[in-house]
Amino acid sequence: MGIRAVLSKPFAAYVVKQQQKWMEKSAETQANWRNKLVSTAKNTVFGIDHKFKDIQTYEDFKQAVPVRDYEELKPYVNQILEGKSDVLWPGKPLYFAKTSGTTSGTKYIPISNESIHNHIDSARNAVLNYVHQTGKSVFLDKKFIFLSGSPILETKAGINTGRLSGISNHHVAAYLRANQMPSYETNCIEDWEQKLDRIIDETLSQNMSVISGIPPWVQMYFDKITERTGKKIKDVFPDFDLFIYGGVNFEPYRAKLFESIGKKVDSIELYPASEGFLAYQDMPDRNDLLLLLNTGIFYEFIPADEYFDENPTRLSIEQVELNKNYAVIINSNAGLWGYSIGDTVKFTSLEPYRVIVSGRIKHFISAFGEHVIGEEVEKAMKYAVERHPETEVTEFTVAPMVAAKEGLPYHEWLVEFATPPNNPEAFARDLESKMVELNSYYEDLIVGSILRPLVVTSLRRNAFIDYMKSIGKLGGQNKVPRLANDRKIADELGEMRA
Repeated sequence: MGIRAVLSKPFAAYVVKQQQKWMEKSAETQANWRNKLVSTAKNTVFGIDHKFKDIQTYEDFKQAVPVRDYEELKPYVNQILEGKSDVLWPGKPLYFAKTSGTTSGTKYIPISNESIHNHIDSARNAVLNYVHQTGKSVFLDKKFIFLSGSPILETKAGINTGRLSGISNHHVAAYLRANQMPSYETNCIEDWEQKLDRIIDETLSQNMSVISGIPPWVQMYFDKITERTGKKIKDVFPDFDLFIYGGVNFEPYRAKLFESIGKKVDSIELYPASEGFLAYQDMPDRNDLLLLLNTGIFYEFIPADEYFDENPTRLSIEQVELNKNYAVIINSNAGLWGYSIGDTVKFTSLEPYRVIVSGRIKHFISAFGEHVIGEEVEKAMKYAVERHPETEVTEFTVAPMVAAKEGLPYHEWLVEFATPPNNPEAFARDLESKMVELNSYYEDLIVGSILRPLVVTSLRRNAFIDYMKSIGKLGGQNKVPRLANDRKIADELGEMRA
């Protein structure tokens, strides 16, 4: 056992002990962060505009700070881009995390000297929780790979700017750099397909133990390795035993990914976003995530069904309930205030606070008032695949067909199968039955003959990869929305039928 593996165990025990302290006083921890954030930012442009000096209670805070999305916060970000200091947070950001917005074009999310630790330390602590809970640490002495965006950064107003995954690459601990794959030069390649080929060149002969990335892009990495070698991943990387992922629900990809690997491996789920690292899987035997309440973020939650109301309810952590969908609002030591990150979560535990990510607040189908969300379509797909075990799904998305050429409108499921079901009609019926069970509004529309049962459209191989390539978003942290209320994506994919 190498030095990293040995030293990680007492460090992991220390991290978990410190974690336990704030887990036992969650509400107090969050109130302390709210007060600290407001006090620190009271003399910023935003703090002065919103009278931070007068804020004493959470009720004061809600009155002073409205809920905003990026477009509404953009005038403050623009002041930073013009070179101004002390706008959203004291000083200037350490970085801008550059992301693609659906309505705002490119978004520049500030990361401060304080908030960078939220991103880096949280990823580290997720792994240390795994070490502590399982006793496994030998993997730390072997090779690991993080399929990420380019670490090349540009500058905006003198501030280093790039994808979050690329920024994070600059903060890999020195003692791990010798084990990190791929090389810096390969990681800088912008073209995803060229980059993937180079990654495979570099990793095929290595003792890979940990592989990390968004599941669909890891699957692409595995597929190309199998094409090149004719082997399962377990035979290429015999010591591969830990998969770290985030960004999407793993369940739709699980069966195909493990089939590609050829054996069961442990996994750790992360919940990172450009706006902050929000949660991670702290217990290997649970599939929910510990919400990180002591890393510089004060959280608020809006019931998802009230989100678009004029005055929605805003709740602090001690006010949430189990099994309800909430939109996540953050206030952070990066200078994000009342910021809606666009995700919805459900609490699975209140002691401590654990969540599952249930979807995106703007990714839904409600063309007829059904309000179908991502969690529901993913559960339905999981059910159908379990009912048809020969089936392997590479990727899928769902959209409404409002103006059907014949008959009633319907929901179209555009699916790329690695292995199609033996009985496609029965597969579609099982999807339908689960959707009816999960969503009473959808059931009413079916029963009332407003909608006809869903239609599955089978897409050709690599349809989703080709679509992402066509819009310049192949690889890295990019992903296709699970569902949409329009047909922009569906119509593009519809041209790629099997």
